[in-house]
Amino acid sequence: MTTYAELGAPPAGPDPGWSRGPLLGFDTETTGLDVESDRIVTAALVLRSPGGAGEVRTWLLDPGVPIPAEATAIHGITTAHARSQGRDPVGALEEIAAILVARVRDGVPLVAYNASFDLTLLDVELARHGLPTVPQRLGRPVAPVLDPLVLDRWLDGARAGKRRLGDLCALYGIEGDGDLHTADVDVLATLDVLDAQLAAHPHLRSVALDALHAAQSGAHRAWAERVNAERAADAEGRPPTSTAWPAAGAG
Repeated sequence: MTTYAELGAPPAGPDPGWSRGPLLGFDTETTGLDVESDRIVTAALVLRSPGGAGEVRTWLLDPGVPIPAEATAIHGITTAHARSQGRDPVGALEEIAAILVARVRDGVPLVAYNASFDLTLLDVELARHGLPTVPQRLGRPVAPVLDPLVLDRWLDGARAGKRRLGDLCALYGIEGDGDLHTADVDVLATLDVLDAQLAAHPHLRSVALDALHAAQSGAHRAWAERVNAERAADAEGRPPTSTAWPAAGAG
């Protein structure tokens, strides 16, 4: 596993203050794990301002396809509930993308746990319904993004064990209201994990966001290349993982 020291720390300078400003958290719950074919069922955007205050927006969508029992077991949303209570995806996806893009244009960092999944899926969903993707709306790849999963692999790569959101909450002693795998609860937990990482690695607070974004991209690529080398030698023939971060086509 590539470590913080091996990859090289981005240069630090005077504290740019981004860690004291607003952050926009994003998460989705879905019909499955295939970003090309699965659909968004719920989504949340949380704007956390200095002092811990938060502006929370959530969406329940009718994905237009049956929700597998395995997915329902994780997030609790059944096909019947989504069909009766969920919104049409076109309107909901347009709202999600418009809010996300507006905040990013304002310079607010986007925070997502395993960002390459949620942001890629969002773009695929937007394109599926004939809507502009996030990069198309921005006129550039989405940035800056802060991904506590990528940061954890990079900063603490030697640590054994799993790296799910719940594992990092346990590692940092984070407890919240509600169960994980509810989109808004997951966003709040993700923001709390990021706060804990910044406390544990205070050097990051003085790194400019563009340098930190680039460092995460490099860290993810190094991790993915190692995983893909291991999979290539594995008789199970598992498919390679994308080296792109924070979304497909990025890099």
